[in-house]
Amino acid sequence: MNRFKGVLPYFCVLLLDFYALPLLMRDTGSGMFLLLAAMPAICLAASAAFGVRNGLRLWYAPAVALLFAPSVPLFYNDTAWVYVPAFGVLALLGNLAALPFRKR
Repeated sequence: MNRFKGVLPYFCVLLLDFYALPLLMRDTGSGMFLLLAAMPAICLAASAAFGVRNGLRLWYAPAVALLFAPSVPLFYNDTAWVYVPAFGVLALLGNLAALPFRKR
């Protein structure tokens, strides 16, 4: 349990990203901006910050994808399921991009 305590702030940011930002959608344009630009940027930044602090953790990317999955039926239609693995890949890329900057 203690080793998962370090991931809590990053998961809180991602929870806000995946579940609070969609509440700001007013029309298709704002929804597309949030889903294609804002949410991926926040996911990438949070994953990179996690990687700087904790290094490469292979379980992190699938956990981010699973964190996003319940938001699909809540806020989007069935075509948004493609974003579940996309956010997992983004989390992995952010985690990998942070490796050179990892604090030892």
